[in-house]
Amino acid sequence: MSPVVVLVGPPGAGKTTVAQALAAQLGVSFRDTDQDIEAREGTSVQDIFVDHGEAHFRALEEKAVAAALADHDGVLALGGGAVLSAATRGQLAQHRVLFLDVSLPAAVARVGMTGNRPLLLGNVRAQMKNLLDQRRPLYAEVARFTIETDELDAAQVTDRALDLIKEDR
Repeated sequence: MSPVVVLVGPPGAGKTTVAQALAAQLGVSFRDTDQDIEAREGTSVQDIFVDHGEAHFRALEEKAVAAALADHDGVLALGGGAVLSAATRGQLAQHRVLFLDVSLPAAVARVGMTGNRPLLLGNVRAQMKNLLDQRRPLYAEVARFTIETDELDAAQVTDRALDLIKEDR
């Protein structure tokens, strides 16, 4: 069993929204590894970061991604930092991965000042720039396809993703 497609990208790229729409269009189930972690731990990702630290969360995330890649056959959205794990990047090499890219200004505008993104607390723009600088090469490394989302709404991104999936079969 293998996911139809795995979505990766930074906060604000639209991974969850597009993954849900793709799953609906393809008639398959949707899964988000952050939601898996929250369900298993009985608390939010933000609270895991605060109570146990990023390293603990990343260990949980690595396990959640491995489990989802092994037993999910629908559309899978990964948390923005999942690609930080070398083990996860290695596993993703065997899957159809779609990188939803977003520029710094668009990402900052989309995530705003919400408190549910633990790595973006404080100066959101500076934190997002650091995050994008660090992760963009990793997203590109694992991606079979990339869609730049800045000028597109979720429906347009979904349509492009559907076209790429159909072309790749």
